[in-house]
Amino acid sequence: MRGGGNRRWWWIAGCAVAAIVTAGAFVAWRASRAVRLSTEEVRTEREIGFEIRPYLPPVNVNFEPVRSPEVFLQAVRFQNHLYIAGPAGLSEYDPSGMLLREFQAGRELPGSPLVALCVGVMADSAEAELIVATADQGILLFDGRGFRRIYPAAADVLEITSLLPVSAGHLLIGTKKRGVLLYDGRKIHDLHQTLSRMYVTALAGSEVDLWVGTLDQGVKHWHSGTTDTFGETEGLPDTQVQAIALANEKSYVGTPLGVAEFDRGRFSRVLGGGVLATSLFVNGEELLIGSQDQGVVRLPLKGRRVSAARPGTADLSEVRQFLDMEEGVLVLTSSGVFEMNARGFGWKEVLKLRSAVLSDRNVSALATDKRGQLWVGYFNRGLDILPNESPKGPGRAIHVENDRVFCVNRIWADAKTDTVEVATANGLVRFGANGNQEQVLTHSDGLIADHVTDVVPYRDGLALATPAGITFLDAEGARSMYSFHGLINNHVYALGVSGDDLMVGTLGGLSSIEKGFVRANYKAGNSGLKQNWITAVVRVDDEWMIGTYGGGVVGMNGAGKFHAYETATAAMEINPNAMLVTPEHVFAGTLGDGLLVYDREKRRWTRLSDGLPSGNVTALAESNGYIYVGTDNGLARIAEKTLRP
Repeated sequence: MRGGGNRRWWWIAGCAVAAIVTAGAFVAWRASRAVRLSTEEVRTEREIGFEIRPYLPPVNVNFEPVRSPEVFLQAVRFQNHLYIAGPAGLSEYDPSGMLLREFQAGRELPGSPLVALCVGVMADSAEAELIVATADQGILLFDGRGFRRIYPAAADVLEITSLLPVSAGHLLIGTKKRGVLLYDGRKIHDLHQTLSRMYVTALAGSEVDLWVGTLDQGVKHWHSGTTDTFGETEGLPDTQVQAIALANEKSYVGTPLGVAEFDRGRFSRVLGGGVLATSLFVNGEELLIGSQDQGVVRLPLKGRRVSAARPGTADLSEVRQFLDMEEGVLVLTSSGVFEMNARGFGWKEVLKLRSAVLSDRNVSALATDKRGQLWVGYFNRGLDILPNESPKGPGRAIHVENDRVFCVNRIWADAKTDTVEVATANGLVRFGANGNQEQVLTHSDGLIADHVTDVVPYRDGLALATPAGITFLDAEGARSMYSFHGLINNHVYALGVSGDDLMVGTLGGLSSIEKGFVRANYKAGNSGLKQNWITAVVRVDDEWMIGTYGGGVVGMNGAGKFHAYETATAAMEINPNAMLVTPEHVFAGTLGDGLLVYDREKRRWTRLSDGLPSGNVTALAESNGYIYVGTDNGLARIAEKTLRP
C-alpha cells in the first residue's frame, strides 16, 4: 500500500510539473506571439505604401507656358551630360554647354517644382539613373530614355527636400515632416525613430554613418545605432543647417552664421563666422563656402586667413552647389554656372539663364486692362505689365517693384477711367493710363489697415478688403466697417459685387451687405455653410458661387440657401480671390488640386491639372479668348474654346 501511494504521489507530482511546463510554454508562446505581433505592427506603422510605375507625360496638353525666369537649383553629371534641375523643370546640356533637351514641369514632367537631383543605382535597376525629387509629386527615375515614378501614398512623404543614394541600391529621402526615410527597392520606411518627425534640409554620408541637417534642430549624426545632436550649445553657429560636406574624417556643417567643423564626430571649431553658407566643398586643403550674398569664400583649412573670390563681372550671388568635375570645380548659382580659372582665382561663366518674358514665377494676382495689357502681380516681386501684342514674344514686360508695390494681393482694372488699382500688403496703389504709379493710399489716408487683400467697384466708388474690416472710398472720402457695425469677422479676404449687394468673405463666415449695411451673416452652425473661412466670392446668373478654404466651392441662392456642387464641393482649398467668371465658364484655382472649370451651359464642374506647372493655382484672368492661369511656379494660358467639346 505504501509503495502504491508513493507511485500515486509521484504521478500527481509529474502531472503538476507537466502542467506547469505546459502553462509556461503556453505563456512563453503567448508572449512570443505578442512580441511578433507588436514588432509586425511597429514595422507596418513604419512602412509607407507607395507605387512605382512608368511615368507617361500627359497628351494633348492645351496649356501654353508664358516663359518665366529659370532658377538653377541643383546639377549633376549623368551619361557625360550636365543636367540642371529647378522649379521650371529639368534641362540637359552637352559638354560644350548646348541645350539638348528640356523637360518642363506640367508637360514632360508632373506639374510640380523640382527640389532635388542626384545619380544612383537603385536596387531594382541594373544601371545608374538620374533621381529627381518633385515638391509634391513623388520621385522620378530617368535612365536617359524614359521616366518611372515612385509615388508614396502618404501626403507628408511627398514633401521631399533632399536625396542621398547609399549602398546596396538604397536611397535616403529627406522630408519636411517625416524626417529621414529609406527606400530599398521594395519598401519605404523610417530610417530610425531618432531621425523622424523633423524638417530635413541636408543629407551626407551613408545609412550607417549619416549627417542630417535640419531647419531648426541643428545637425544630427547617426552612427553605431545612436544619434548625436549638435545645436548652438554644442558649438553650432546656428540651428538652421543649409549644407553639409564630408572629407576624410572631417565634417563641415554650413549655417546662416558660418560653418562648424567636426573632427571624428566631435565639434572642433567655427570657420567663416558670419558667412551665410548655402553650399560647401572641400578642395584639397581649402574649403569653398558658397554664400547667399558674398559669392564664394575660400578658406585655407590649415590657416586662419579668409579671402573672398574675385568674380569680376560674373554674378556669384545665391550660390547653390559645387560640382567636382574632371576638368575642375564648377559652381552653380541660381542664375548661372561658373568654373574656377586655371590659376584658381576668380570664376568664368560657362552657362547662363535663357531670357524670359516674366520677372518671377510666384504669381499672386492677374488682370487685363482696357488696352488688353496683362498685369501680373507677384507674391514678393512687385508686378509686370505685359504688352497686348504677344505675351509669349521676345520682349520683356515692364517691371514695377518698390517699397509699396512688392507683395501684390489683387489687381482690378477700371475700364471707365483706364486706371488700375493694385491691392498690396502696403496699401492701395493706383496706376494711370500710361502705366505710371499715380497714388498710394494707406492707413494714414483713411484706410482701416495698410494691408489690402481685395478691391472691387462698389456703387460710386471702391470697396477695399483688409484684415481689419472694409474701407469704402468714394467722392465723400473714406469710411470703414468692421465687426462693431455687424460684420461677421474683421479679417476680410474676398469681396463680390452685384448691383447694390456686396458679399463679404471673411475668416469667420460670410456677410451680406446691401447699400452699405449688413443684411445677414452666414456661418457654419446657422446655415448650410460648411466652412467659415471664405476665400473667394463671384456672382453667376442668379446665385453666388463661394470659394472656401477646406470645402471647395459652394453655391448660395437669393434666399440665402446653400447647396453643394458635384466635384467642386469637396475637401479642397480655393485660393484667395482665385475665381473668374466668363460668359461660358467659371474658373476656380485650388491649393494643390489644379484648376476647377464650370461649364455654365451644362452646369457641370471638371478639374484640369495636365499642363500646369503647379497644382497650386493662385490667380486667373481672361484676355483675347485666352484664360491666363497663375500658379506659384509660373504662368500658363489656354484658349477658352478648347474647353468646350
